Amino acid sequence: MFRLLGRLIALSLLAGAFAAAVIDGARTIAASQLTLTQMGQTLYWAFPNKLTGLQSVIGQIYPPLWDPLLVNLLRAPSWLALGLVGAALLYLLRRRARPIGHSDRDR
Repeated sequence: MFRLLGRLIALSLLAGAFAAAVIDGARTIAASQLTLTQMGQTLYWAFPNKLTGLQSVIGQIYPPLWDPLLVNLLRAPSWLALGLVGAALLYLLRRRARPIGHSDRDR
C-alpha cells in the first residue's frame, strides 16, 4: 500500500516536471531567450503565505538544512527539481530483483 501511494506521488511529480518543462519551453520561444522558472517562484505562486512560515520553522529546528540544501533546491528550475525528486522516489520504491537461483514457488 505504501509503495503504491509513493509511486503515485512520484509519477505525479514527474508529470508536474513535464508540464513545467513545457511551460518553460513555451516562455522561452515567446521571449526568444532562455527563461526558466525557479522552484521557489513556483511554490510561492502555489502557496503564497506558507513559504515564509516554512523557512522560520526549519530555521528553528535545524538551520543548516534551510540554507545550503533547501535554498539551492528552491533556486533550481521547477522541471529539474520536480523531475529529480520524482525519479529518486521511483528509484527508491522500485521492486527489487530476485537473486539468481531462488525459486518463485515459495511465495
